[in-house]
Amino acid sequence: MSSLSLFRSRDPFFAEFDSLIRSNFAGTAPAEALDFTPTAETVREGEDVVVRLDLPGVDIAEDVSVEVAGGRLVISGERRDERAEQTEGRAVREVRYGRFRRSFGLPAHIGADAVSAHYDKGVLSVRVAGVYAGTEPTRIAIAEG
Repeated sequence: MSSLSLFRSRDPFFAEFDSLIRSNFAGTAPAEALDFTPTAETVREGEDVVVRLDLPGVDIAEDVSVEVAGGRLVISGERRDERAEQTEGRAVREVRYGRFRRSFGLPAHIGADAVSAHYDKGVLSVRVAGVYAGTEPTRIAIAEG
């Protein structure tokens, strides 16, 4: 069972966030042609959401951008194939190269200051802090009369 379905079944807010993510998973404009879509997962960690993208072989410093724009978390970049020119004859390739873009909707109370990114062992982890802050229901007293 994926972590998305586990949280979606128990947490209405996560279901809304999950819906935003799933409805815009590729995040590409219709006219934009991209070469591949890196796999991603989202997990809840306390009050935060962590988005992890598999990006092995990508030069994070030169070829990846993490931005918050228009209420969306946008991760874009390019996986360059440095060996393409060195290959002579036939080659079998399962690794996809080229440009990519992933876009995720953010709750209205989240700004760029809540986002941090870390890359380790081929995985880009983007933490969105406070997604769940203050999402617990508050009971309202009912006045009589």
